Amino acid sequence: MSEQLYIYRWGNTKNEVGRNRLKLKGRTCRLLCRMKMNSCLIEFIDNGQQYVVSRNSLRRIDDRKQMTENGK
Repeated sequence: MSEQLYIYRWGNTKNEVGRNRLKLKGRTCRLLCRMKMNSCLIEFIDNGQQYVVSRNSLRRIDDRKQMTENGK
């Protein structure tokens, strides 16, 4: 079974935290650990950075949807 991948989808820019989120927006990550209070530990695929983020900030990548968009 392959691992489930996610897209980080938050990117508001109202303050310093928001500007950092904007740098993360749209990047592919994988879920390492689910924690309390709807948080999770993620690792970005491209460079291995790890962050604790809200699970609401993640969107699951649906392989079937991508295959139909690519015409396969």
